[in-house]
Amino acid sequence: MTLPEETDEALLGRFQAGEAEAFEVLLGRYERPLYNFILRSVRDPERAADLVQEVFLRVIQRSEQFQGQSKLSTWLYSIARNLCIDHGRRMVFRRHRSLDAPTSAEEGARTLGDQVAAATPEADRDAIARRLREEIALAVEALPDEQRDVFLMRQVQGLPFKEIADIVGVPENTVKSRMRYALERLQEALAEYADYLEDLR
Repeated sequence: MTLPEETDEALLGRFQAGEAEAFEVLLGRYERPLYNFILRSVRDPERAADLVQEVFLRVIQRSEQFQGQSKLSTWLYSIARNLCIDHGRRMVFRRHRSLDAPTSAEEGARTLGDQVAAATPEADRDAIARRLREEIALAVEALPDEQRDVFLMRQVQGLPFKEIADIVGVPENTVKSRMRYALERLQEALAEYADYLEDLR
């Protein structure tokens, strides 16, 4: 069996045995998904890239700690989540929006400072879509940490509730409750933008 066809756990075993190529395959599998997950939590592309590197650095440093009691992906997301929590704690006193900051977590997003109004219907429609994306991102950011983590892992990464439960260390029913509360909060926070959604149809 070639390396790209091996399971995550088998690849980690090969890496532990000294095969650097196995780590490269793991990096290829998880670099982008972890980046997307972290980016939606920290909303800073450069910081997200740094934290992805930190995730893999910790895997290199602590690979022997992985006991195989859960999936390797669960372990990776647990590391990423913990790094995001640490980052959030450090940033708690620096939460202000800069005109140079991107208005969403998407790559190439426009900044508040370079948004100007235009008179065409297409521009109005684009402005509404941008505004709605920004409001959704802000509403997700405003969720309590435990609800935001579950929401991002479920909706953005598509992880099953069971794996999310393993990552955050709570029962599966608690994860489902957090998801329900997150959706209720988002629905409430975005209720006033229902008309925007109609305009985009």
